[in-house]
Amino acid sequence: MAQGLEPKKTKYRSSFRGRMKGKAQRGNTLAFGEYGLKAVGRGWLSAAQIEAARKAIRHHAKRSGKLWIRVFPDKPVSKKPPETRMGRGKAPFDHWVAVIKPGRVLFEITGLPEKVAKEAMRLAAHKLPIKTKFLKKEV
Repeated sequence: MAQGLEPKKTKYRSSFRGRMKGKAQRGNTLAFGEYGLKAVGRGWLSAAQIEAARKAIRHHAKRSGKLWIRVFPDKPVSKKPPETRMGRGKAPFDHWVAVIKPGRVLFEITGLPEKVAKEAMRLAAHKLPIKTKFLKKEV
């Protein structure tokens, strides 16, 4: 089952897959830190992928600086077991994902030199299934 990032309370309802058209209307600017990682592509980020990226940033930054995770996996995804025939209703819940649209800021960090922050974000980007770019706060 799921581990790490997941909602505390959930209702007894599975969700539809939905569509990811358009750009991110909210969470598309740096709000907390000096540097950030912004999504250029669209897709789903699983809780495990977010955690892997977070670990990569913390490891490279040697746990210094302050990190903000700006996305939260709140969409349940269901998955049928392998070699199961079609029908028999909707599959049981499998994992949580965050829906990401282009322009969404995923991570923010402050209290690090730009070179270190850029490399940390680059390492985190390799853990994610979508294209991203490095952001720097304009002064």
